[in-house]
Amino acid sequence: MDYAATILSKLPGASKRDHGVRRLVETLQSYMPDEQLADITAAYEFGAKAHAGQRRQTGEAYITHPVAVAQELADMHLDAQAITAAILHDTVEDTEASLDEIAEQFGSEVALLVDGVSKLDQIKFRSRAEAQAESFRKMMLAMIEDIRVILVKLADRLHNMQTLGAMPADKKKRIARETLDIYAPIANRLGINRLKVQLEDLGFKHLHPFRYRVLETALKKSQGSQRQIVKKITEEFDTALADESISAEINGRQKHLYSIYNKMAEKKRLLSDIVDVYGFRIVCEDVNSCYQVLGIVHGLYKPMPGRFKDYIAIPRINGYQSLHTTLFGPKGLPLEVQIRTRDMDRLAESGVASHWIYKADDKSDASPQRRTRDWLSNLEELQQSGTSEEFLESVKVDLFPDKIYVFTPKGDIMPLPKGSTTVDFAYAVHTDVGDRCVSAKVNRGLVPLRTELHNSQTVEIITARGAKPNPNWLTFVRTAKARTAIRQHMKNLRTSESVDLGKRLLDRSLKDVGSSLRKVGKVRMAAALEELGLDSNIALFEQVGLGERLAPLTARFLVGIGEEGGGEDNTASLIIAGTEGMVISYGKCCYPIPGDDVMGYLTAGRGVVIHRNQCGNLSNFRKQPEKWISVNWEKDIDREFFCQIQTDTRNKPGVLAEVAATIGDCGSNIEQVEVLGRHEDCSVLSFLLLVRDRVHLAQIMRSVRNMKNVIRVSRDCA
Repeated sequence: MDYAATILSKLPGASKRDHGVRRLVETLQSYMPDEQLADITAAYEFGAKAHAGQRRQTGEAYITHPVAVAQELADMHLDAQAITAAILHDTVEDTEASLDEIAEQFGSEVALLVDGVSKLDQIKFRSRAEAQAESFRKMMLAMIEDIRVILVKLADRLHNMQTLGAMPADKKKRIARETLDIYAPIANRLGINRLKVQLEDLGFKHLHPFRYRVLETALKKSQGSQRQIVKKITEEFDTALADESISAEINGRQKHLYSIYNKMAEKKRLLSDIVDVYGFRIVCEDVNSCYQVLGIVHGLYKPMPGRFKDYIAIPRINGYQSLHTTLFGPKGLPLEVQIRTRDMDRLAESGVASHWIYKADDKSDASPQRRTRDWLSNLEELQQSGTSEEFLESVKVDLFPDKIYVFTPKGDIMPLPKGSTTVDFAYAVHTDVGDRCVSAKVNRGLVPLRTELHNSQTVEIITARGAKPNPNWLTFVRTAKARTAIRQHMKNLRTSESVDLGKRLLDRSLKDVGSSLRKVGKVRMAAALEELGLDSNIALFEQVGLGERLAPLTARFLVGIGEEGGGEDNTASLIIAGTEGMVISYGKCCYPIPGDDVMGYLTAGRGVVIHRNQCGNLSNFRKQPEKWISVNWEKDIDREFFCQIQTDTRNKPGVLAEVAATIGDCGSNIEQVEVLGRHEDCSVLSFLLLVRDRVHLAQIMRSVRNMKNVIRVSRDCA
């Protein structure tokens, strides 16, 4: 049956769209039964009527866009529901059609696909960035449920990029940047090379039009001589393979523009150096032939040391498999050669869509689908915490393609982003392992947790019951999963600590006005919470603990005293022990330690920051006396605090080592040393130490001062 003719005959003015519709139907007829084509015909009629009268910026009828998106998916041989969703993907957003109508006519599965692709235009956001991040989050969550959502979105983005020329310049650049930052990496992560290359080149073209034109012109000029060299080398490969009776298909590859531009930028090399790298792809019948071909090409031309990669034995994270080698070709020209089977070649171009088995019972056995599911389950973990912007940032980090492959003690392969540390490995094994890790072994040797991992290392994580993530890990972890887990732990920890501190601050302020939390009572507290727009006591305590609400004013509000009494002195003091956690911090401008006269300053979002009374920064705080808190140290504190001392020493060999040894002999650890100044006969050194209290510090300073090469020692204070 000629479905294309049927569709076109039913719609007025459809002759202008004849070519696109006919091509789509012919592609679908090549792999889809007639009854499914009938459903797609109905979807086309529904979409064309819904979009009737609408035009794109290019002037074309709007329905040409959904047809082009459907064509891209049809080229991947996707199923009827995905094609239907592609044709209808803009109807909910841009027409009067509703999701309920689509669900009723085409099924709930198609409606879910359409909803996953649709933007969140009906919700008002504080900023464009938040709206984009939330749209992205919604799309990715829909993708976790059904991978076809992102395939429709990628095809939609590709056609939008192909017709982006009609848009204003600022909008072009914004969309191009988003394409390069998010959609091209997602296509790469799913292994769909064909889409990735097109999205990258189109993004490059619209983001940097002048650079694109310069590169395009230079490539066209060099193509003539390149063609001859490629032809000659192809013939040599062909002859060598025929002599060994190996059947293979040889293709010279044209590098795409964005790849060339990136290599020029990363390696800071001239265009001529990049263009003269020739690429060849040899497609074999089976895996054994791939390794035979590798030996043959190495016999023809010498391989470059360190440039061989075996992605057949250890596939990339997106399922990609191939042998990569670089050879010294004629006149020393570098030749990049990829050797793979036909199945591997199909996977390299179409990735997760290469053999579409979405409905198949054995989908768990398919490498690209399994790897994609693993990645999606990781995304599901990421989205459970943080804002939409944090989720978008985490996924961006996760999309970088540079990977390393390390081994578990049992020999399992674990892929990680380049630059990952042992902590990233721990979280990749399991969130609980990451949370409880205390040390790590690489190739059976103990290493610091911040150690960067490299290919082929064997990593073992040592855990301890009761261990917790260290906030400092955020300074070196590389993976989105590790970053999200640590942040979530800090958020939970911070909440419990701020609630505890807020309760103490509020109770202390209530005592200043002759009351207490117990005396306020449940009825007054409930009324006050309603007036403040809060859900519970916990929310109030947290706000007070984080400095978002001042304890003295809140206390007066609870007991019904007007704010005019806010200038009274606070009589009670906050007692600190140094174990309060993240909601009580110590000023790095003056490094207070037990025994110092100190004060607290309420900082919104950070809780209480402790300063020495002599701190030079206090002059800035005197303008807001209501944020000051009287603070006293608890007796017999059993922990160490940071403190800074400054020494003037004579310029003699070994003086720094002598001072360091003296400090160590006094039972202190040096965290940081800095040379502040150097003269002919004198150096000024700054030491950041860990000390117990003022007595301990005095002992250290006395010992250092008595050294023969030390002229002066003092305690730093801003």
